[in-house]
Amino acid sequence: MKDLSDKNLRTAQMVRSGQQQTAAIDRGDGIWESRGIGNSYLVTTAGGDVLVNAGTLADARRGKGLFAAVSANPVRKIVLTQSHANQYGGLEVYKTPENEVIAHRLYPAERADAEALSAHYRRGSRRIFGAITGRTEDMVPTVEVTPDRLVGDEGHAFELGERRFELIWTPGGETRSALIVWLPQDRVAIVGNLFGPLFGNQPNLNTLRGDKPRSAMEFVASVRRLRDLAPVRILTGHEVIEGEEHIRAETGRIADSVQWVHDRTIEGMNAGTDLRSLMREIRTPPELTLTEEYGKLAWNVRAIWHEYTGWFDPARGTTELYGVPSAGVAPALAELAGGAERIAELASRFVQRGEPLEALHLLDIALAADGASLAARQVKRDALLLLDHQTGGSNLWERRWIASEIELLGLD
Repeated sequence: MKDLSDKNLRTAQMVRSGQQQTAAIDRGDGIWESRGIGNSYLVTTAGGDVLVNAGTLADARRGKGLFAAVSANPVRKIVLTQSHANQYGGLEVYKTPENEVIAHRLYPAERADAEALSAHYRRGSRRIFGAITGRTEDMVPTVEVTPDRLVGDEGHAFELGERRFELIWTPGGETRSALIVWLPQDRVAIVGNLFGPLFGNQPNLNTLRGDKPRSAMEFVASVRRLRDLAPVRILTGHEVIEGEEHIRAETGRIADSVQWVHDRTIEGMNAGTDLRSLMREIRTPPELTLTEEYGKLAWNVRAIWHEYTGWFDPARGTTELYGVPSAGVAPALAELAGGAERIAELASRFVQRGEPLEALHLLDIALAADGASLAARQVKRDALLLLDHQTGGSNLWERRWIASEIELLGLD
């Protein structure tokens, strides 16, 4: 069977890049990096150090030793750039009575939501990331560390050891509690996952694992705010981006691309075009085309549509309003077709014609009618493998979803 591993997915390799790290990486200007599921940065000053993100619990246990080897200063402040476990998971490792944890005012509410829906979120996350990030116990804290200071939307600034730190609210990335840390004297911005794990990629406005939707226009505004700072270096949750002109051009292009997709989606909605047509038809011009290794343009069209209109899609008809799924009539359709095996046979013809999605629509009916059908499960595997081939297997979410669907079929 075709290899559906993540070995060629750049995001997966970046997430794992800290596992063999033996020394903190010097990022210049007294800034040191510990890699992990989310990178942590230690900004050293004569008056003590500032830690930007604690990483996961396992990352923090490793990173604390790496940072201790380059600075004997106490950590005076810990800044969280967002409310995901790869930022807060290791707080307990670094927190002392003498230091201050700083987060945006929305951080406590986001953490409360995450805990209230922990089973739901973890189930979705494990399906996509379980093989990449490892055990949940290595990511999440054993004790909750409450921030000492909450930053308002206007931001916050402080000085330590003659270095100035400016915390700027940048919603629209992965969480609405997102902050960037701006070091104006060095013109360095530590932006966490404002761009997701990959710079120059379509943002992920609505994830397959299940998160609150993210706002396209908040993302655009935050990226433009970063661009206007004119940084010479950006330290993301996984990458280092260098060069004032390069950063200005690329941040402008990223913002303009998402703005373009947003505007075309709005135009299509006003014209009465249905959602799935817009997902197929909207494409950016070449100069605004971003990579799709993490987010995807078509998914963002859908996210923008739902951001403005909610869950009801009129094109799907009256049954969309009620709790009876289309699977409820699958046995009747299978009976009309001559059984699940007959539907599977028809689906296989779509696979042979290079139409895996049409095949999957049919197989949903076949398997809803007879989940034990070996023929339907085998054809579904073939359809999913073809879909992975056609999409290139280069998007992490898409590849991991397809792989997990094949695993659930229970075939050798």
